[in-house]
Amino acid sequence: MAKKSTELDLHQSGRVIFSEISAHAWEHPTDRAALSSLQQIPGFDNLLRKFVGMFGEKNVSTLFTAAAVKVGPKQYSSIHESLVRVCEILDTDVPPLYISQTPIVNAGAYGMDNPFIVLNSSLIELATPEEVEVVLGHEVGHIMSEHALYRTLLYLLLTWSSRVTPIVGQATLPIMMALLEWSRKAEISCDRAGLLASQNLEHAQGMHCVLAGGVRGRRDELSVEAFVEQADEYRSQDGLAAYYRFMATLGRSHDFPVVRVAELRNWVDSGDYATIMGGDYHRIGDPYSPSEDWKTAGRNFSDKAGQVFEDTDTYVNQALNDFMNSARRLFDSGE
Repeated sequence: MAKKSTELDLHQSGRVIFSEISAHAWEHPTDRAALSSLQQIPGFDNLLRKFVGMFGEKNVSTLFTAAAVKVGPKQYSSIHESLVRVCEILDTDVPPLYISQTPIVNAGAYGMDNPFIVLNSSLIELATPEEVEVVLGHEVGHIMSEHALYRTLLYLLLTWSSRVTPIVGQATLPIMMALLEWSRKAEISCDRAGLLASQNLEHAQGMHCVLAGGVRGRRDELSVEAFVEQADEYRSQDGLAAYYRFMATLGRSHDFPVVRVAELRNWVDSGDYATIMGGDYHRIGDPYSPSEDWKTAGRNFSDKAGQVFEDTDTYVNQALNDFMNSARRLFDSGE
């Protein structure tokens, strides 16, 4: 992966370049704490990488090479320029980017050793070029935070738990809950990366507006301001409505768009965004201690999810053992 200078474009747009910025600069404390806990388990990363390797990261990349359009200077050049611009701002290498023909409005970052991004065609059709750039910043944030390995674990646990009864038990359910809650916080982290890349709050919020209810040919009728008001209304609910809101979120890997819009506003209002824009941010190589994040994570996690990260070795190792044994049985049976 290579970098390409876009300093002239960035200078003209007035955007700040964050030299040597670390993903810690924008990561939600719960996101950082969860990853730190998992990474401290001896051999955990290697075990998970080996298992994921059974599914073949290269095979997934090859599939997109065969079935999607690879973006470049001669293929969707304006989107390629947006990606290069985003990577210049976040001071990172430019990953491969594919566009896949699908009616589902979505995007994703895939792979661990050689990560790449996929944009669904419907997202590009519904969003403005500026909002697409926000999405690119979000996905680059996932890559810089190295979320792919743990997102893959979550995906496999959720997918296989519906097929293989033995892995659904006392050990697996808590780790799935914890990973789901971490995943929601990881999305909030990367929403911040998207905002830093675009440096325009309205564009960042507008992207969630499109994801929630974008209609082809009617983008000009979609009001970001009204959607922000809707987000305020949702978050102000209490009593039984708040309980239903909590239960509706519990099994989701992504928070609702209105919640993510509100979280972006909260981050801006906290002053952290302005601090980073002013050049005061965590850089690659700066010392990092996860202890304070663990305390913050304990306040953010629900009780059951929090227990997992208080005793990570027990839960994760037991869950993975059940998972690996079930996987072997499935493979051996040829199902």
